[in-house]
Amino acid sequence: MTIKLGVPSKGRLMEKTFDWFAARGITLRRTGSEREYAGAVEGAEGVELVLLSAGEIPRELAAGRIHFGVTGSDLVRDKLADWESQVAELAPMGFGHADLIIAVPACWSDVDTLEDLDAAAHAFRADHGFRLRIATKYHRLVRDFLTREGVADYQLVDSQGATEGTVKNLTAEAIADITSSGETLRANHLKILSDGLIHQSQATLFAARGADWAAEGARPARLVAQLGLSLPAL
Repeated sequence: MTIKLGVPSKGRLMEKTFDWFAARGITLRRTGSEREYAGAVEGAEGVELVLLSAGEIPRELAAGRIHFGVTGSDLVRDKLADWESQVAELAPMGFGHADLIIAVPACWSDVDTLEDLDAAAHAFRADHGFRLRIATKYHRLVRDFLTREGVADYQLVDSQGATEGTVKNLTAEAIADITSSGETLRANHLKILSDGLIHQSQATLFAARGADWAAEGARPARLVAQLGLSLPAL
């Protein structure tokens, strides 16, 4: 048996993950072409590198098909219901920072807080006969946040493309999306609500509670110790 480590398959997340492990004495590298999604691990015994999209890693962790995985903390929380029962958070990795926020048109001068948004949503429904639309890719996180904050009379609409453009394109009145610098929001004449921060995300190393740990003996604990961490009760 081998320990399976899921890592983002391309881009800066992959590069930064490789750097993070290299700084701890473990070399991760791609093998073959860009299309092969094959990799190798040096410096750690019995570890197999599994290259996946960041969005696939929460699902593979939840299914126990990989033992460890690196992905955004936002993706785990959004894709996995009751995520803490399915994965254990081992370490924030210090890169891939982004904030999941609520933003509204900058011209809404009287909407600066979630309370204002709630009032605007009630007025919008009365005026238009349907609920104010919030475009997002992060349905579970956004819905839970707005419910907790007492915002009603809205509907979430799915965004698979450039979420910031949905307001301009008249397919939504507000958005909930990831931002790092805020430049794209400003370019699309949107502003973040003063209390509209849903989650501060970053790349995080997770362990799968449902993986077959018994078959791996002491190797997982040795690997985690090599990374300067401790393995939680799984």
